[in-house]
Amino acid sequence: MELVKNIFFNTDKLVENTKVKISYAGTLFQDGSEEVYLHYGFGLNWENVTEVKMEKTELGFQAEIELACFETLNFCFRSGTDEWDNNDGQNYIFPIEKVEVALVVTEDTEVTTPRKLRKSYIWSKKLRLAVYKIITYLPKLISGNYKRKISE
Repeated sequence: MELVKNIFFNTDKLVENTKVKISYAGTLFQDGSEEVYLHYGFGLNWENVTEVKMEKTELGFQAEIELACFETLNFCFRSGTDEWDNNDGQNYIFPIEKVEVALVVTEDTEVTTPRKLRKSYIWSKKLRLAVYKIITYLPKLISGNYKRKISE
């Protein structure tokens, strides 16, 4: 998904506590920089500022980061020669969505009552086993190649 020209994310929306891959094909890539760093932080005050080296590919530079529990993701790019792409001084700022509690699936790990298998499921298993035995042993019985094991 492209949110800003030459910046792509591997997801439709940025959600807190998830990883996101950022791809950059902006001016630093187009100018032939060999090294590009993603300089990023969270919230209005750029909290938890971190810088990671991006991996160079044919399509641009890429880096994967973990999104923290803040309202926004702020970032800019720096080349190995200290040239900056900071969106003309505005930085790149994207909203981070909160995880909706209604969408979180919680599972009970404690089994209070055993689950009963549906009768149709049990009968389908019995039928499969019967067909398997017929296919396997009937030709042997007909040809006479079936030998019973003799118990001692």
